[in-house]
Amino acid sequence: MAVNQCLRNYKMSDKEIKVPNIGAFKDVEVIEVLVSNGQTVSKNDLLITIESDKSSVEIPSSFEGKVKSVNIKVGDKVSEGDTILILENIEEIKEDIQVQPKIEKEEEKAQTKKETIVNDTLKQNFIEKNVSGVSAASPKVRKFARELGVDINEINGSQRQGRVVENDVKIFISSKINKSTEVKEAKTKKIKSEFPHSDFGEVEVKNMPRVKKLASTYLVNSWTTIPHVTNHDEVDITEMDEFRSSLTDMYTGEKKKVTPLSFIVKALVSSLKKFPNFNSSIDDIENGKITIKKYFHIGIAVDTPHGLMVPKIRNADNKNISHISDELKIVSEQCRNLKIDKKEFFGGSMTITSLGGIGGSFFTPIINFPEVAILGVGKSQKKQIFINSKFQTRTILPISLSYDHRIIDGAEAARFNNDLKENLGKNFAYKLAL
Repeated sequence: MAVNQCLRNYKMSDKEIKVPNIGAFKDVEVIEVLVSNGQTVSKNDLLITIESDKSSVEIPSSFEGKVKSVNIKVGDKVSEGDTILILENIEEIKEDIQVQPKIEKEEEKAQTKKETIVNDTLKQNFIEKNVSGVSAASPKVRKFARELGVDINEINGSQRQGRVVENDVKIFISSKINKSTEVKEAKTKKIKSEFPHSDFGEVEVKNMPRVKKLASTYLVNSWTTIPHVTNHDEVDITEMDEFRSSLTDMYTGEKKKVTPLSFIVKALVSSLKKFPNFNSSIDDIENGKITIKKYFHIGIAVDTPHGLMVPKIRNADNKNISHISDELKIVSEQCRNLKIDKKEFFGGSMTITSLGGIGGSFFTPIINFPEVAILGVGKSQKKQIFINSKFQTRTILPISLSYDHRIIDGAEAARFNNDLKENLGKNFAYKLAL
């Protein structure tokens, strides 16, 4: 039986796939690239997703072929006419097609096989997540995720090409909560005493003061999340202490009581101006952000019957020694009587905790999160110091500077201590601009 040959001519040509008419929009952001070099695409297969302020649009291919090169990437801005990719296109021109039934069957089998291969390829493309690492989603879903504090790029979408829908966000959050609960349960497992305390004698169980109970959460957070380092040093405050002891009221002539803490507050502010890293917060360190504060609110640890409280001396840079001394008395009294506003415990630059009125020298104060440093002050004492080839009696104040090693290194802390020592030293009057 004579068989007429099916004549086909194949023409290879490269095709530029461009951004079609997208209305009045220009410089629209590419949020998703759905193809890669070497990938085979069919007509109407999706290539990219672009997103404006109001909507997202998927742009399909107008030809079939193999991707030669992708000309854009996620984050690029595109407009109508910009080239998306170069496609190696195969145009098939059919001439004089006269096929016997047997040949038709063979071609049908071949076509079926080809369609199966294409479908398998598309199926594979659909289940693979975008190689750029950016999840596709509509503006509505992105907003939904943002409002819940979720990074949408961490979510594996259930739709075609890994597209994220609202239900995916809900499932993701649910899984995080369950995981967090499991971790929390693991962390809260404590080692308990094998025997109760009462087995060894008489005990009394009392309720923990509310202030201490509230503070315990913050203290544990600070100690477990902040890498503490403490620098110990001594400050010669002889001249400053003599001046403080000689102060008198200009109207009554009576001796005026000004605590050393007032001078330390003023000295600390002066050092914070020179070393702004100490007046910062890095609670957003996961995103590489540091917040430098332009205000100077100094926290003062106050010992009360209810527990330790840390009110703030606001705008200490604008107040003189006398004003700071008076304010210290006021806020301390408010804390002891529980008459202080809760907001006064927040928004500080740096904290001072002093044991000077009780006793002791060096210790390791815990940083008051989200601050990055705290100054511990011990009890001053007289010491024999060798100066100018002879021993002299000097008043020495022990200080302990704890700092967050993620933002402050040892050399900077040492310089900070040296500056603080100068501010409280023999030239204190000049340094503090009294």
